[in-house]
Amino acid sequence: MSAGPRPVSGSTAGELRHVLSHLVTPLLMCIGMGLAYLGAFHAPEPHDLRVDVVGSGASARVLAQTLQDKGDGALSVRTVADRDIAVNHLRKQQSYGAYVPGGSPELMVASASSDTSATVVQKIFTDVAAEQGAPLDVTDVAPTADGDPTGQGIFFLLVGVSIGSYASVAVIGGAGAVLALRIRAALAIGTSFLVSVIGAAFAGPVFGLVDHGLGGLWAMAWLYSAGALLIGVGLHTFLKRWTTFGVMLLFVMLNFTSSGGIFRPELQPGFFGSLHSFWNGAGFVEGVRSHVYFGGHALGGHLLAVWFVAGLVSVGCAGLAEARRRHGAAEKASGAAAVRSADGADEEAEEEMEEAVGV
Repeated sequence: MSAGPRPVSGSTAGELRHVLSHLVTPLLMCIGMGLAYLGAFHAPEPHDLRVDVVGSGASARVLAQTLQDKGDGALSVRTVADRDIAVNHLRKQQSYGAYVPGGSPELMVASASSDTSATVVQKIFTDVAAEQGAPLDVTDVAPTADGDPTGQGIFFLLVGVSIGSYASVAVIGGAGAVLALRIRAALAIGTSFLVSVIGAAFAGPVFGLVDHGLGGLWAMAWLYSAGALLIGVGLHTFLKRWTTFGVMLLFVMLNFTSSGGIFRPELQPGFFGSLHSFWNGAGFVEGVRSHVYFGGHALGGHLLAVWFVAGLVSVGCAGLAEARRRHGAAEKASGAAAVRSADGADEEAEEEMEEAVGV
């Protein structure tokens, strides 16, 4: 007669509970990635997408107002006096399309600012020109480099640099947990340098994503990576095994989706658009675009340095917390030693008393 199923031993049950508790992290990652990526990218629609209509006459004003009304919030349309002003707006990323009406209508775009936004604007004004019975001539006043025809190479560079950074946090925080915090911080700085060099190599000689400004791109990649690594190393002191989920939330889920690398905030839900104004991935993508394609215009408005400072603050807070823990552990150990010493003294006194009375 065969024996029935053997009950799970206490040891195995404990190990199973341990594994199941750790499976919570990847399941949360699955939920978080789905919410973030689908929430940000599944249904892009323009809202307040700034475009110009070139002309100062009544017909230009009527066309602008018609587009504004028909767009129902999709477009923010204004008129500008001449073509030069419209080009200047495009080159300062103050608009994403400029329409010049007439017998041979022209649409000016800046694909380096956002290829997807340029595509949306082109579709809108192709229909406008068709209603006027004329083909649309499209002029790109700020094209991307030959090695990045879609303009999305900078976004995928962000992905590579981010993965190199946040994955290194797990190594430094886990395998390096026994090291002093100053050594872990130094490892973070050194690793960020290597990650940024790899990123610059991909952007320049390997894939040709940019055809100039590689030094500035490398500097922004280092600043971005160093900030992410320092924040992660600091957080590990507090989050422990939840650090991986924490850095993925910060530097993947909320970061890639708000960076503007695929869709600018004018094509996304408002939550991701609001993050775009200050999140570090947006700072890297928009900073590189500004540096490489727009003459550095508004480069100082991208907050990579703030995130680097946040990394230093994170490490500083971790240092204070670890110092308090060491002090508490030392006091506890000292108290335990004192108790053992007192117990030993009591035992010696009792032995002497027994000897004195002849017990």
